[in-house]
Amino acid sequence: MDKGTIYEGNIPKEINVSQVTIKDDFWSKTQKLVTDVVIPFQEDILNDRVEGVEKSHAIENFRIAAGETKGKFYGMVFQDSDLAKWIEGVGYSLAIKSDKELEKRTDEIINSIAKAQQKDGYLNTYFTIKEPEKRWQNLLECHELYCAGHMMEAAVAYYEATGKDKLLRVMERMARHIAERFGIDKERGIPGHQEIEIGLMKMYKTTKKQGYKDLARYFIDERGRNPDYFKEELEKRGWVHFGQYGMDAEDTQYNQSHTTVYEQKEAVGHSVRAVYMYTAMADLAAEDKDERLFEACETLWNNMVNKRMYITGGIGSTVSGEAFTIDYDLPNDTVYAETCASIGLVFFAKQMLKSRADGKYADVMERALYNGIISGMQLDGKKFFYVNPLEVNPGISGVLYGHKHVLPERPGWYACACCPPNLVRIMTSLGKYAWDESEDTIYSHLFIGQDARLEKADITIESRYPWTGEVDYRVKSKSDKPFTVAIHIPGYVKDEKVTVNGEVFDIEGNKKDGYLYIHRIWADADSIEIRFELPVRKVYANQNVMEDAGCVALMRGPIVYCFEGIDNGSNLQSIRISNIENAKISMVDEGVLSGNVILKLKGSKLVSSEELYSEEPPRVEEVSITAIPYYTWGNRGVNQMRVWMPVLPCI
Repeated sequence: MDKGTIYEGNIPKEINVSQVTIKDDFWSKTQKLVTDVVIPFQEDILNDRVEGVEKSHAIENFRIAAGETKGKFYGMVFQDSDLAKWIEGVGYSLAIKSDKELEKRTDEIINSIAKAQQKDGYLNTYFTIKEPEKRWQNLLECHELYCAGHMMEAAVAYYEATGKDKLLRVMERMARHIAERFGIDKERGIPGHQEIEIGLMKMYKTTKKQGYKDLARYFIDERGRNPDYFKEELEKRGWVHFGQYGMDAEDTQYNQSHTTVYEQKEAVGHSVRAVYMYTAMADLAAEDKDERLFEACETLWNNMVNKRMYITGGIGSTVSGEAFTIDYDLPNDTVYAETCASIGLVFFAKQMLKSRADGKYADVMERALYNGIISGMQLDGKKFFYVNPLEVNPGISGVLYGHKHVLPERPGWYACACCPPNLVRIMTSLGKYAWDESEDTIYSHLFIGQDARLEKADITIESRYPWTGEVDYRVKSKSDKPFTVAIHIPGYVKDEKVTVNGEVFDIEGNKKDGYLYIHRIWADADSIEIRFELPVRKVYANQNVMEDAGCVALMRGPIVYCFEGIDNGSNLQSIRISNIENAKISMVDEGVLSGNVILKLKGSKLVSSEELYSEEPPRVEEVSITAIPYYTWGNRGVNQMRVWMPVLPCI
């Protein structure tokens, strides 16, 4: 381990959403869609007011548990978490722009949540309404700790945005209830689905109460100490929740309980569970300057990103367990790549940046944000993907065995609806991922246009990214002492040009690990201008990835491109890409893809005889082909889609 892995001095301070106003042609549109369309749409769904989609009942469950209405619990055992993530997103949204009516309605929901809390602090609608005698008996399947963690995150976000602490006080009572039950000298236990560790760390940072961090540390360190924990739990209780057989208590890799976090060398099991756990590990490592824990995070990061991640930032390659499999197993048409998993990957990357300013983390964060996350939402904000494939074939995808989970179009909602509200909370909290600020350095991680009100300076970024390599910083210092502005330069950028107040800046001597360090006494209106080319790039997969051998994917800037049948006709698999030097870049100015840059280039198409097998080789026809940003696919009806395309001639 290199000396100085963990930042010297205090760790960077996390940025509050209220400190950043996004002003960006790309992301402002997305944030406005979420605040103006997605949040009220999801509120209607959570209130069961939208016909033709899966029923949620999440809000009504709390009203029933509170004694405000009568009825039966409906939904998944973790249904509470859908509402928690939505409230968290609302909190961030209110920090972005005031909405008194939305705030009033959310306050009413929080009142119901508070009334649903039991006298001992326990909060969970499933067990309060349906099976109160079984609470805390099935940590493997029943997600009480998971739901608590999400509600803790919601409480912190809502408090930071509004100053209202009612939900925060509710979750402090729940945290005390959990701390009184679980611990080294109490009942030993770990969550079946990691999440509470993240919630506890946020509670700790907001309240400054050490006990929350200690409890998060307990759940992290306890995991894997007894790999038979869930097996013993099952034997003790003698019942299962999910169906006849329930979850496999002996599959310890599924929930990463097969060994301690310090001994885990590969990303295994359920991908969302994994990255949520890694996020909390990285957060703890930074807070405690724990080199051993950071090294464990780094080992898992390297395996996941270098051998088990899709080009889109998708992770979790199999529907079986929604999980990682083995190195280089990255099928395109049976992929899982859950939206929540890519969101969790961004969480993990951001926490790693707290310990080490290394562009490899920011590069992955950017990749997931621009591709594998926003692909999960329809451009109108009313339909959502759970699974994000890299190849879709109508008639096979969503139909045949092994492909049924890969849908060719986004549904309106899900019985298990974890992804849609997860999208809300990350899109509304985007400003948190753009910055860190330490004692002597401001770190800029993303080229997003914005106004940032930081401790040492107010910084405005004017950005034409990702469509153009033009990014301008305006720094208005609040200090008469020198400090550093460290700007992440994406790893693919070559020969960037940088000027400070119009003078050429020495990049070579001031760049380290993907960050450009500019140290000076800043004035009221200093400027940094960054310019770089954004050529269309061919990307090749490691040849151990069997499905991508002999294929190429196209990228421009951070954007992964794909091909759809609506633009390129049937049988996308017969198209070959020979070169990209003739690619024409143009921005769509109308229709559903308006505002996006598309690529038009020449290619070849193989046309065969109608016979199933023939000794006659296919003839080659020159064709014009069109590629669109991956995140926009599936918005123009059901049709074929591919990211990886065969090349001609062979490499």
